[in-house]
Amino acid sequence: MPPPPIRPVFINLGPRSYVVQVGKGLLATTGEEVNKKLADRTRCAVITDSNVGPLYAEKVMQSLRDAGKEPHLITVPAGEASKSLISSETVLSEMAKAGLDRKSFVVALGGGVIGDLGGFCAAIYQRGIPYVQIPTTVLSQVDSSVGGKTGVNLPDAKNMVGAFHQPVLVIADIDTLSSLPKREWNEGFAEIIKHAAIKDPSLYAQIDAIADGKGDLVAVIRRNISIKAAIVEADEFETIGTRALLNFGHTLGHAIEAAAGYGKLLHGEAISLGLRAAAWLSTQMSGLNAQEHDRIVNLLKRFELPVTLGEEFSTEEIMRIARMDKKFEKGRIRFVLLKKAGEAYLSKDVLEGHLINALDEIRKPV
Repeated sequence: MPPPPIRPVFINLGPRSYVVQVGKGLLATTGEEVNKKLADRTRCAVITDSNVGPLYAEKVMQSLRDAGKEPHLITVPAGEASKSLISSETVLSEMAKAGLDRKSFVVALGGGVIGDLGGFCAAIYQRGIPYVQIPTTVLSQVDSSVGGKTGVNLPDAKNMVGAFHQPVLVIADIDTLSSLPKREWNEGFAEIIKHAAIKDPSLYAQIDAIADGKGDLVAVIRRNISIKAAIVEADEFETIGTRALLNFGHTLGHAIEAAAGYGKLLHGEAISLGLRAAAWLSTQMSGLNAQEHDRIVNLLKRFELPVTLGEEFSTEEIMRIARMDKKFEKGRIRFVLLKKAGEAYLSKDVLEGHLINALDEIRKPV
């Protein structure tokens, strides 16, 4: 049986526009797709990690070779620790040793860590060269591979060093998701549930169907990419507040992730806790009803995502890290709340005390 047709999503950003190819069996088309955008460039770095590389790197490399490219493989250790300035220096040095120049390009093959790291290295290598995203996790396909945010972490602050650098192409091959461990599969649904909550509550039923082992995964992935695409198109550089809506659940989620120590909680697991906190604050400050709050929490639980903050996480430490958030100013924080499902907004009324109350609330079992 032939694979389902490719279902592209177009990201309309003027001269920085690109397409996200969504479907099955797409890795083998990498070289062909790259040549539609980068026919005049030959040498490239394929950046991947120690988990993804053995599974998919050779297929991508061979497709690039068949298209007349000269790929050089760079592999970093799997895990959040590789999203760092130290790792970026290692990758950049490898790129230089391989002879990459301003006419070269990067292919980021892996999950969100690799996409962010590879994109960041492309953004700063010789003041910027093109890059292609090939996301291989649910999380990276629906979120981090689209939108051009690249960067690395500081020890206490997630995504603090980075650049806006749009990819020239994204290839979201659904087949790569079949190799994910269950925990990594589940974490991606935190971002999917977030998109449903802020923009499209009709997705809730489709998410339930996936949890039941049914549903159209390609359609759900594509719909989530479309939601993010529309937000990015409206506010590419996060200057008018629209793109900030994507931060629903992320302010405390990022702080919890850092407080745990990078790698102890997966990104989506920390965001799940942040989503519960943001949903509860929405019931207190913006009129979100209890039923819609419960819908979010129950969906997170269906994917075995954490919704109760353990006592091992210190409120003081979480708040110390949260104060370093780029959205925190003079004791107030630009915080995303929900008025109702599908209707998010950026509030300037959230104070430190509100965040502390939310952390207290999510320590209670549900």
